Amino acid sequence: MERFANQRQVFFFEEYIPTDHHLAYFEIHSFDDSPIKSIRPRIPGDWDNARREAALAKILDEIILLLCSAKPILWFYTPMMFAFARHVDSAAIVYDCMDELASFKFAPSELKHMERLLIGHADVVFTGGFSLYESKRLLHENIHPFPSGVETDHFKAARNPLSTPVDQAVIGGPRLGFYGVIDERLDLELIAFAARELPECSFVFVGPVAKIDKAELPVAPNIHYLGQKDYAELPAYLAGWDVALMPFALNESTRFISPTKTPEYLASGRPVVSTKITDVVRHYGDVDGVLTAATPSEFVAACRKALKLPKGDARRIAAIDARLGEMSWDSIQQRMQAIVEEAIEHRGHPLGGEKRRENRVVSIANPGKPPFDYLIVGAGFAGSVLAERLASAGHQVLISDRRSHVGGNAYDYYNEDGLLVHKYGPHIFHTNSEEIFHYLSRFTQWRAYEHRVLSSVNGQLLPVPINRTTLNRLYDLRLSSDAETAAFLLSKAQAIETIQTAKDVVRAQVGDELYELFFEGYTRKQWGFDPSELDKSVTARIPTRTNDDDRYFLDTFQVMPLHGYTRMFENMLDRPGITIELATDFEQLRDLRLASHTIFTGPIDEYFDFRLGKLPYRSLNFLHQTIDRERFQDAAVINFPSEDIPYTRITEYKYLTGQSHPKTSICYETPCADGDPYYPIPRPENQAIYKQYEALAKQQSDVSFVGRLGTYKYYNMDQVVGQALATFKRLMQQAGHVDQMRSADQASNA
Repeated sequence: MERFANQRQVFFFEEYIPTDHHLAYFEIHSFDDSPIKSIRPRIPGDWDNARREAALAKILDEIILLLCSAKPILWFYTPMMFAFARHVDSAAIVYDCMDELASFKFAPSELKHMERLLIGHADVVFTGGFSLYESKRLLHENIHPFPSGVETDHFKAARNPLSTPVDQAVIGGPRLGFYGVIDERLDLELIAFAARELPECSFVFVGPVAKIDKAELPVAPNIHYLGQKDYAELPAYLAGWDVALMPFALNESTRFISPTKTPEYLASGRPVVSTKITDVVRHYGDVDGVLTAATPSEFVAACRKALKLPKGDARRIAAIDARLGEMSWDSIQQRMQAIVEEAIEHRGHPLGGEKRRENRVVSIANPGKPPFDYLIVGAGFAGSVLAERLASAGHQVLISDRRSHVGGNAYDYYNEDGLLVHKYGPHIFHTNSEEIFHYLSRFTQWRAYEHRVLSSVNGQLLPVPINRTTLNRLYDLRLSSDAETAAFLLSKAQAIETIQTAKDVVRAQVGDELYELFFEGYTRKQWGFDPSELDKSVTARIPTRTNDDDRYFLDTFQVMPLHGYTRMFENMLDRPGITIELATDFEQLRDLRLASHTIFTGPIDEYFDFRLGKLPYRSLNFLHQTIDRERFQDAAVINFPSEDIPYTRITEYKYLTGQSHPKTSICYETPCADGDPYYPIPRPENQAIYKQYEALAKQQSDVSFVGRLGTYKYYNMDQVVGQALATFKRLMQQAGHVDQMRSADQASNA
């Protein structure tokens, strides 16, 4: 990086630090005698992701304006940084893919999709090894493998006697050592086995513990954890080891790794014992002094063999130096720089990469036959189900979304503390449809979950829907049967001659007092209207019970996706025939003739450029917080009907996910007028506008409108899935493709 900085301004962005301040700002740190500047953003810790990314984008713009005299190179080590930087007018975009980050523990669920987006816009892609290159080589036309180099002279110092660090000096030998991050990539069972089998040896681990509980680490008299050390200290620790270890687990997180420490260990002159990591075997399997093992017993045997190798073997050291001579950081930098400079030059050429980068799908548009059979706008339930069905029927489908992830409002992700949360508020799956349940079961396992909600009323937390327990506790009653409870509710109910509004529905069921306590304030906050101004459908969904059943839903199937909604959507869309284009607005695609038929799941008025007026929606603000205790509240959701409290409910996600974690995550939900459209507002004048748009839609033979926004109607998740499945059948029948419907079922059942 420093060598690039000698010729062009380079900024290294460190991870942002949450602060207690109310403003976002940044710090710039310079390094002695180096043109590199380290930028450390500081963002208020209670900001949500959207506000945080907007702040980071603003900070980046300010830095470029203040410090850059030419277009910068944007160099990404993680796709998660691309969202707030993609707007920058850059000389080139480089994706330096050093690891398969999506396979790491607690990886953000949207990482894969952000990587696709970044690769689609990158001018150059580098990979940190050949296995990683082979897995991604078809994703980009300008991709190059660069296994790690080595600062040979730095680690060669370990070949000579060095002052032994104090914490290692007290550890007896022979010593077998490892340095690096101690995380899920290490095989802890292997380490424990080796320590038992080699009690005469000391196992030394230098590095921080991350993403695993320290209590999980193997403990034995001959295992020593010395913590994180500076890079400058590593040769002194190496000098005191007899064998250098790489006890990596063989799993998804290590499938594509190419460990930097391999050449560093070799430069120190130490023999190396490793598990059979593909790139270690590929690049160093023929090096004398590198021993690899497939099983714990083989690993122990390799350690014994390595301990017997003669120290300072001149022939072996000379062969290692010859190999390392080809791996200097200088040579790697020169090759990388040549590729990047060529990409910059290519970007400026009339036929170069700038046109390609504008949008990846532009290059596949052509004046002849469209490249896709269907363009689906929106990757939520409606769009994803239709994409899966159509692709399984043999069609080529392009699905796009203006967000940077799939899943729509059901999208969930692991936050910084490793807690699974729903970004856009709680989504609880329930249905009476066996067909819908079994269809989704093709893409996820389930965990049983029955949703319960409490409402904060008169200083008590009472079950909703209103049931016998609610009434007994609220009125200090002793109702003991359905008949008694029904009679009590009847005594409270108001005689409403004609039920027309949401207020009428509730008053006719439970009367004025319960209406005011449980519904009036909540509804006003939720919709921005008094219940008397809303259609009766708003409260028709809210039942009242005469028994003690406190479940919020009574459907036959009440479950949650075992590994989250996002994983379910990823499984649904992971099939041949589906191309995904995220962070892409429909307007970027509309005129490209990409498909013969469009399925639009966005707002129907937006599709028609609001020509008949804008349909009103209610939006939501979400404030997510992590609490440093296992449980925060007594139920998954607590409602707050009082208008003195701005938010309508608090959700604690661990109830929904079943996750075991020492911390918990909660979300405050506050309705608002502006923002993403969530709820169509059910008022007669709004329906009148929609009916005009519906008439326009029926005139479009090459467009289908599906989903809550496409049909301006509130649907539960299962209802959207049912609507999508029905739309698929109708499309196939209209095209005379009944056989393809059957093949779709066979493909997804396979």
